[in-house]
Amino acid sequence: MRFICGIVKFTLLLQPFFGESRFNPHSSMAKQEKEIPLLDCPVDYLIGDASGKIMNEYGRFPCKIKCGVYALMVRGTASATINITRYEVKQNDILLLEPNSFLLIHHFSEDALVYYVLFSSSFLEKHAFRDRILLDTLQLRNPLLSVREEAAEVLKLTVELLLKAANTRPSMLNTEVMVNIFNLLQTLYLDFARKHGDNLLQPNDRKEEIYQEFVKLVMKHYHEWHHVNEYAKHMRLSTPHLSSTIRSVGTRAAGEIIDEAILTDAKAQLKLTKLQVKEIAISLGFENVAFFNRFFRLRTNMTPKEYRNSN
Repeated sequence: MRFICGIVKFTLLLQPFFGESRFNPHSSMAKQEKEIPLLDCPVDYLIGDASGKIMNEYGRFPCKIKCGVYALMVRGTASATINITRYEVKQNDILLLEPNSFLLIHHFSEDALVYYVLFSSSFLEKHAFRDRILLDTLQLRNPLLSVREEAAEVLKLTVELLLKAANTRPSMLNTEVMVNIFNLLQTLYLDFARKHGDNLLQPNDRKEEIYQEFVKLVMKHYHEWHHVNEYAKHMRLSTPHLSSTIRSVGTRAAGEIIDEAILTDAKAQLKLTKLQVKEIAISLGFENVAFFNRFFRLRTNMTPKEYRNSN
């Protein structure tokens, strides 16, 4: 599998190490597992691997990924929550994380090995790419795909080849090449998705279409819309109809999905930033810190400060 997350301070420590380099300067993939960026890439792109032991160090709390992630589970198993859904990952699974995805790692097996290619938020903002809308839709439906062993082996060799190209002197990789690599990875991922069936890219019926639209809106507006009726109004549906549809398609009520998105962001900010609790409350759309404290304690049995100071 592939999950890239952690602490902002660690990313800042990496900045002077990488400098203006456009590639990871270490030739050994084994060395790179101590250099996984957290939240965003310190350079335009990074290619490498990470062991299960390293990934488990990032599983204490959720984080919000700012970079784009393509990753392959070379061996082992893992469990993680992406946005608001929990996934079980196994060997030969591939993962897509679009920027602004929430990630919480629950567990990696000790023998796990992940190959990854990361693209920084600034790199993705500066260049035009194909199929980004389709990928955004696919991630909401299922960011995790299983591929045949032969295909997984080709992907594994591809990452290793990219790593070697990055570490030549001078590097064989540059921005133009990596734009094409990104487009290639998108094309491959969408092709794998289509082979899983059209239902991965298109909703099966109107109820599932409503569910997808609702989840997409939640991930975009949870910091300002806290109530189901606000989403229903935007979707031109009655609140009872939206609520019953979400409950019939998913495993949680519409309000629970909204709360989960708010809570995940709150936890990430409490652990990954030095913002005051009041500032976090305001960023999440709460009128005052008392309302935020009540919301947080009701769902975690801890105050925001207690959670921030917990291990």
